[in-house]
Amino acid sequence: MKKIMLLATLVLSLAFAAKNVGAQTDNQTETQHYIDVIRRHIFQDYKGMFKPPKGDLKYPFITPGCSSYQDQLWDWDSWLTDIALRQILLENGSDADKQDALKYEQGCILNFLNSIAGGRIPVVISPNNKDIMDTGPGFVPLQHNMHKPCLAQHAAFLVKLNGGNAEWLRDDFPRLQAFVDCYYNHYRNEATGLYYWKTDECIGVDNDPCTFFRPYGSSGSIFLNCLMYKELKAMVYLAGQLDETGIGDSYQKMADDLLHSIRDNCWDPKDGFYYSVDLNLRPVTQPDTDWQFHMGQPRSWNCLIQRIGVWSGFLAMWSGVATPDQAKEMVERNLMDTNTFDAPYGVRSLSKMEKMYDLRATSNPSNWLGPIWVNANYMVFRGLVNYGYNDQARELAEKTIKLIGMDFEKNGVLHEYYLPENGQPVMNAGFQDWNYLVLNMIAWYEGKPCIEEF
Repeated sequence: MKKIMLLATLVLSLAFAAKNVGAQTDNQTETQHYIDVIRRHIFQDYKGMFKPPKGDLKYPFITPGCSSYQDQLWDWDSWLTDIALRQILLENGSDADKQDALKYEQGCILNFLNSIAGGRIPVVISPNNKDIMDTGPGFVPLQHNMHKPCLAQHAAFLVKLNGGNAEWLRDDFPRLQAFVDCYYNHYRNEATGLYYWKTDECIGVDNDPCTFFRPYGSSGSIFLNCLMYKELKAMVYLAGQLDETGIGDSYQKMADDLLHSIRDNCWDPKDGFYYSVDLNLRPVTQPDTDWQFHMGQPRSWNCLIQRIGVWSGFLAMWSGVATPDQAKEMVERNLMDTNTFDAPYGVRSLSKMEKMYDLRATSNPSNWLGPIWVNANYMVFRGLVNYGYNDQARELAEKTIKLIGMDFEKNGVLHEYYLPENGQPVMNAGFQDWNYLVLNMIAWYEGKPCIEEF
């Protein structure tokens, strides 16, 4: 009887193994099919994002590539699109193609630096140079958000890609300093050392509940602070390439201070995750009289963690802010949970357990309350690779490949964001932009040379 049971167990085990091998083979075949579809479309279409100088945009530049964003230069769009562009050129570009693209890439940075006023650079600029946030009389620029802290990162990416040559940036480097210093002087909370959004306008992750319709100046966004940490590191690098080591030392000090601030204020050991924080606390004041309420024990904390599951918490891994132990908790307790972030087509932009979870198609704001965004998939993927979670990175790459391949195959174009359960596209057909980062993920997936951001 025991022999029969052992034989039966062996037969079932072999059958199960054969089934798994068959499933893996089918998955690999499907993935390879979509890789072929993606490469064919991207190599054919990418130059549609290149735009010549126009009006107040004095230099050629890169647009997101659909009718909704024609002739507009956007901050983190142009940066992340350029990371994808360089992967395209690595795989399918001639030396002449690469040289031609450089003027559009550098032009993105130079156009933005050319628009600076009082250290502030707009989030988006267009040929008429009108600030999208300018509401007319009474507009005070520094009471509004500005270009996300990725401009130095974009510049550092191009400098490093071209052998460290930063001479094209030398004359404008003081403007880049003024931009980063403007963040430090006008968008930084002294008590915590964290940076904050002035309003909920044009924050990139449009309706992130940690900022959206919150009191102005109250959001110590993990998204913003992780970007800022990398921006400061990029300034250190650029200063070094320009032989300005003293300037670089000052930005290194700012980066070190910010790293401690993020870890001290935004890490939540209870959930094993990085969160944004609420800075909207009444000040602690000295009593005007001999007695007042709470004088025996005023608050000793400078912010409150916002335990809202937003994808941008994973940027602590992308930026290198998370410790290895913290990264382990983030992956095991959050990323791999199908009840929260883990979806069939990538990382939900908002945890499915949040009451604000909402998959409706919206524009102004674009919807970050759960839909899949390819740039979010990519940045989480890059964080996984940074910390050695290659199995999870491979799975996320496969999901993104299928998502983009399906859209190209069915519609011939890409869209701005997607539904997490079935991969259906949402909004703005023809959106190229950071969706092309799937090509960088494919290169890593195949073990080929892969372009990475600074």
